[in-house]
Amino acid sequence: MSTLALGIEVPTDLFIGGQWRAPASGRRIDVINPSNEDVLATVADASVEEAMQAVDAAAAAAPGWAATSPRARADILRRAYELMVRDADSLARLISLENGKALADARGEVAYAAEFFRWFAEEAVRINGDISIAPSGASRIIVQYQPVGIALLITPWNFPAAMATRKIGPALAAGCTCILKPATETPLTAYALANLLAEAGVPAGVVNVLTTSSAGKFANAILDDARVRKLSFTGSTEVGRVLLRKAADSVVNCSMELGGNAPFIVFDDASIDAAIEGAMLAKMRNGGEACTAANRIYVQRGIADEFSQRLAQRMGALTVGDGCLDTTQCGPLVNAGAVAKVASLVDDAVAKGARVLTGGERLDRNGYFYQPTVLVDVAPNADLLHEEIFGPVAPIVIFDDEDEVVALANATEYGLVAYVYTGDLARGLRVSERIESGMIALNRGIVSDPAAPFGGVKQSGLGREGAHHGLLEFSEAKYISTQW
Repeated sequence: MSTLALGIEVPTDLFIGGQWRAPASGRRIDVINPSNEDVLATVADASVEEAMQAVDAAAAAAPGWAATSPRARADILRRAYELMVRDADSLARLISLENGKALADARGEVAYAAEFFRWFAEEAVRINGDISIAPSGASRIIVQYQPVGIALLITPWNFPAAMATRKIGPALAAGCTCILKPATETPLTAYALANLLAEAGVPAGVVNVLTTSSAGKFANAILDDARVRKLSFTGSTEVGRVLLRKAADSVVNCSMELGGNAPFIVFDDASIDAAIEGAMLAKMRNGGEACTAANRIYVQRGIADEFSQRLAQRMGALTVGDGCLDTTQCGPLVNAGAVAKVASLVDDAVAKGARVLTGGERLDRNGYFYQPTVLVDVAPNADLLHEEIFGPVAPIVIFDDEDEVVALANATEYGLVAYVYTGDLARGLRVSERIESGMIALNRGIVSDPAAPFGGVKQSGLGREGAHHGLLEFSEAKYISTQW
């Protein structure tokens, strides 16, 4: 255990069957603070054998947890919510330490993450079936929902608390046991949550948490086990495709929250003040390291110059620094590779004719920093219009009419979220219907809500998280035919 001067225990070993275990191999993984490149801690590096021990633990706990009453499961999830609220400040500082995000963002994430425990505590007692008469009148149709089974949960580094609770919450509410594999960049938050869940009363083996440097072998071994019936993954589309192919071998039920390439559309009848505020939220939440981040900003010609100048002024005024400082508004990126990718995308855009209104450079200091950046005159073939930027870079493209911008918005393999700003409600709803996206933020800079179905279309994923839909992702409908 380590406290990292946070006031909470932060375990660093494997959590299997309710016990903290050192790795049999002795191998450890360094966790780096992106703000200064120092090693924060080392965590256990799980082997395939330890992955299978976690499956054994989840299997042993499964019958008892499935048989636990919905109210008892709800009470445990509610207690987990209360403990997260109690430890909110410590958890936020932990997230800032290992992820780099500004404390304000980290505090927002903890509040958001805790809400998934509260929401699914309430949903746990609402797993309702139904009874009907067959149209022929020959039988009764009874439908009930049962836990899908042992679930493998794989989460990314950008929201280490929220992506874990968004999966653990519905899994536990539905009566499933699970194995969580967090990203190696940000495992400490997941281990802190495991400790908190144990305190909340989650029985041994119901939630198991393991980190590994051999993610492919780890996931393949778990998915090859016939007892594992669910995979819930948040991450890149490329990795999602690999996991889907593997899950097909055993016909494992899959939920996939994958990449995005979100358009942010501003019509010239929109409130520029509101659109700027929304753009700052949609672009700069977590420093741009979010699948929901505005990736392509389309502004109608009549207001394009004013919007661009004002956005550049706001972006250029952000205080960049150590995520753990209260004065920081934009922290570092997660690692050196992320900085290199963002720099490459900006350099490519500039080489193809884009102009830099603000930023456009790495910061010459320890840590993985890149300046908040606004680009205009971005060419259609610039790579950053076709790839997730995952950083604090806002490319602006001018459009003239509604049909043109809808075509531009849909010209991508992704379809996670889109943002639309307009003063004309009819236009806003019309455009929202035409855009190929699982979620639309109409005159808003944020869509995420535990009570809403989060997910995308096309190559942005399969299934939904949050809302009642998220609970059903961990449930199987059983149909009983009878008569009386």
